[in-house]
Amino acid sequence: MMGKMRMHSASWRAATVLASVLLVGTMAACGNSDTGGGGTKDDGKITMGFSQVGAESGWRTANTTSIKESATAAGIELKFDDAQQKQENQIKAIRNYIQQKVDVIAFSPVVESGWDTVLKEAKDAGIPVILTDRSVDSADKTLYKTFLGSDFVKEGKLAGEWLVEQKKTATGPVNIVELQGNTGAAPANDRKKGFGEAIAANPNLKIIASQPGDFTRAGGKQVMEQFLKANKQIDVLFAHNDDMGLGALEAITAAGKVPGKDITIITVDAVKDGMQALADGKFNFIAECSPLLGPQLMDLAKKVHAGETVPARIETEETTFTQEQAKEALPNRKY
Repeated sequence: MMGKMRMHSASWRAATVLASVLLVGTMAACGNSDTGGGGTKDDGKITMGFSQVGAESGWRTANTTSIKESATAAGIELKFDDAQQKQENQIKAIRNYIQQKVDVIAFSPVVESGWDTVLKEAKDAGIPVILTDRSVDSADKTLYKTFLGSDFVKEGKLAGEWLVEQKKTATGPVNIVELQGNTGAAPANDRKKGFGEAIAANPNLKIIASQPGDFTRAGGKQVMEQFLKANKQIDVLFAHNDDMGLGALEAITAAGKVPGKDITIITVDAVKDGMQALADGKFNFIAECSPLLGPQLMDLAKKVHAGETVPARIETEETTFTQEQAKEALPNRKY
């Protein structure tokens, strides 16, 4: 009898141990319901990998600040990389984000071409991609979810149309020099195209020199110095951004000319320093390109992560500024 009781007791203890093991396993399985792909913990927070062009201008600095602040406000974990104006750095960053299994990848492409391979890698990994500020020329539009930014062709056209209106009574040639952005970059290509199309309305308006200043003040100053040495008569400068225009101001002043009077200056961006130059009469016209894309980008990130359909292209609302309009806008300017 005692032997049977000991056997029953042993069986009961074994059953209890087995039940405990099963209970622990069940609890562990419940815990696993919070783990995402690759075994990483999914706490519901979206992780975004963002590759920035660089820090070449005041516009870019404001753009980076907007993205970082908006990510924090939206509760999105941001992995940020500065490509320092090199496409190979951006491709490397994107591949790192793919390996890290981020939820969304966003980037502002240094140039338009050469992205298909790495974008296909992101697509194959199931990671949605958002283009910001600059576009790519990939024929396969399924490689990215959407583009968020400006219409650069329109910006160039607005600049050119203003000049056509200003010079409509000109009876002789109007010599224009152009400071382009980075070679191969979407804003450089598109602003040049839009400006050229607009000024074609007046055969007196002729671009006599056009060269990249890489969107930097130093580049704008250096190239403008070359323009001034090579050309006896320059009537108009069209700079693809404010920073190059601001650099050109130094070269124009050093050459003994009055910016805004001896040479009409048209730029794109409308950052504070550019707006100040416009208000002071050193610039004559600015087509706006807003850098404050952060809030819209974070909203898009949440939507594509949730599998929602978003428009293929989302453009920011922008305007243009004359001297008087710049004076009115400056006190409340955010960038």
